[in-house]
Amino acid sequence: MGPGPVNAHPRVLRAMSADLLGQFDPEMTGYMNQVMALYRPVFGTTNRWTMLIDGTARAAIEAGLVSLLQPGDTALVVNFGRFGLLLQEILTRIGVSYETVDAPWGEVVPIEAIRAAALRTAPRVIATVHGDTSTTMAQPLDGIGAIAREVGALVYVDATATLGGMDIATDRWGVDVVTGGLQKCLGGPSGVGPITVSDRAADHIFSRRHDERGIRAAGAVDGPGARIASNYFDLAMIMDYWSEKRLNHHTEATSMLYGARECARIALGEGLPARYARHRAAGAAMSAGLRAMGLTLFGDDAHRMTNVTGVYIPAGIDGESVRTMMREAFEIEIGTAFGPLVGKVWRLGAMGYNAMKHKVLLTLAALEATLKAHGHVVPLGEAVPAALAAWEAAS
Repeated sequence: MGPGPVNAHPRVLRAMSADLLGQFDPEMTGYMNQVMALYRPVFGTTNRWTMLIDGTARAAIEAGLVSLLQPGDTALVVNFGRFGLLLQEILTRIGVSYETVDAPWGEVVPIEAIRAAALRTAPRVIATVHGDTSTTMAQPLDGIGAIAREVGALVYVDATATLGGMDIATDRWGVDVVTGGLQKCLGGPSGVGPITVSDRAADHIFSRRHDERGIRAAGAVDGPGARIASNYFDLAMIMDYWSEKRLNHHTEATSMLYGARECARIALGEGLPARYARHRAAGAAMSAGLRAMGLTLFGDDAHRMTNVTGVYIPAGIDGESVRTMMREAFEIEIGTAFGPLVGKVWRLGAMGYNAMKHKVLLTLAALEATLKAHGHVVPLGEAVPAALAAWEAAS
């Protein structure tokens, strides 16, 4: 019950145990086409180029950035937590100059500030995280696409922590590349990163196409742009791999594809509006239960992620000792924190297969008992009723 990874859905684990198939077996390529179709509604898009990047969610992030940007370009990073800092780290390694528009941890960046920074810097790409689990904040993205069009930029969004649990509106937002992961709201294991790419971004990426010599087709024509700096994360070749060209770029991670396919089938089978409502109810219940214990939540209530809740560790309490007892006595894991929040905040997740009423209630009851065992005075018996009421009110 931390900020991820979380328990995988049993159906996903069963799907991953199926026999392997060759990467160009017609059954396998049929599954690839199904995955593309299944993830379009999950991303809130009609983009043709909706697929998987083999590797953890960070692989998809890096594929998006290295394929959109090259040395000499400028990016604008919306920075409000650890994963905004990660975007900057990757851009530095690519050799891209960047500017930031910042908010303190626990807040988000106003859309007006993003526009002002974009007008000032004229970036090639505006890059942002949607939900940053380090701060438990969700960045509003309505209007960011219009800003990008105004300055001639593309928009990249890291939705690792929210895909499948909060509304991802790729087309409505007007963003160009969105990436995610399975290990959070989608209820799968880490190891593959779903991605969607707009036609605008695809045109730019294909202008940088330089197929490797060992697999290029006769008569292949390279793009006029600079070669993408990574072979493995070269979206031009990966997109051709997922297209009818079936460019033999790499060996598909078959078991992970099975798992990703099942994650999307489960999400769509539940219904995305119902799934988002379940995550909202879980987050509301967790917040209400923590407050009923007399604890103080971290961050801005107006922009809190529905699936991760930050809470201050009470004064005089050893946060790691509490986490250890939760794990050993109750077999429940809650999260620690990063950066300026280390030792100050716990992060409690309720996402994917774990965004269930009984799991939230058990977590709150266990935390109450653990805090009492550590000598912290809590109003006993208040957390669970408060969480139940909040769940019902939010459902």
